[in-house]
Amino acid sequence: MAKVTVRPARYADDQWYPSSPEALRAEVSEYIDRAPALDLPGKVIGLIAPHAGYFFSGHVAGASYRQVRGQEYETVVLVGPDHQGLALGDLAFADFDAWHSPLGDVPVDRELIGALNERVGLRRIGRDTEHSLELQLPFLQIALAGFKLVPILIGDQSPALMCELGVAIADLVRDRRALLVASTDLSHYQPYQVAKELDENTLQYVLKVDPQGLARAVASGRVQACGGGPVAAVLYAARELGARQAHLVKYANSGDVWEDKSRVVGYAAVVLTN
Repeated sequence: MAKVTVRPARYADDQWYPSSPEALRAEVSEYIDRAPALDLPGKVIGLIAPHAGYFFSGHVAGASYRQVRGQEYETVVLVGPDHQGLALGDLAFADFDAWHSPLGDVPVDRELIGALNERVGLRRIGRDTEHSLELQLPFLQIALAGFKLVPILIGDQSPALMCELGVAIADLVRDRRALLVASTDLSHYQPYQVAKELDENTLQYVLKVDPQGLARAVASGRVQACGGGPVAAVLYAARELGARQAHLVKYANSGDVWEDKSRVVGYAAVVLTN
């Protein structure tokens, strides 16, 4: 029998998020519990959530995951940006059978990864030090149960490739109970009020479910979002799966929890429904 390979929890360091299972469960549960459960129309197809350290953005991420807590999904397609240069300008996935957090292991859907690789081509990464996907895992583990993970790391955020990826994802999960998750922060290191204005500009594309407009705005530098490409890909996929509405559940930036308002990072929780 082949040995099961497990991606370790590299950011469970008590700075990004707690290393203790008990502390992590309590903290993430509080973020989710504190957020209101909204009476959203239709079925939840996708989420957008931030990936900063939990002290800064956990309360925003919790607002997204509150809207799916207790729901059943067999597959979670998690798409995030490559901050580390690991993908070498490609679409990529970490070559593991499961992902670990202090809350336990989550199996990877190898079958779906293989099918996606045939459609769009995925670079295999043997050592993954990216945080944008890992930071979502404990929230998924608290909110959901029994799912398999499809973690996609995006090194090339070009508009054409984001469309191709989004359509491929939709085709492959159409007959599954699937949740799509895009991991992104918004503007980086701007004064507080400037950040709010920049983020409002970015979110206008998201709230119109306009992946093409968002992808082009990211490519041209008109908007700021490290995971703008992943968001566009998820918007394309969600739209193919019937999503017609995007709901801004919560917006904040690091200046809302930290005294320095001269260089903040923006965060948004968005839910996509049909």
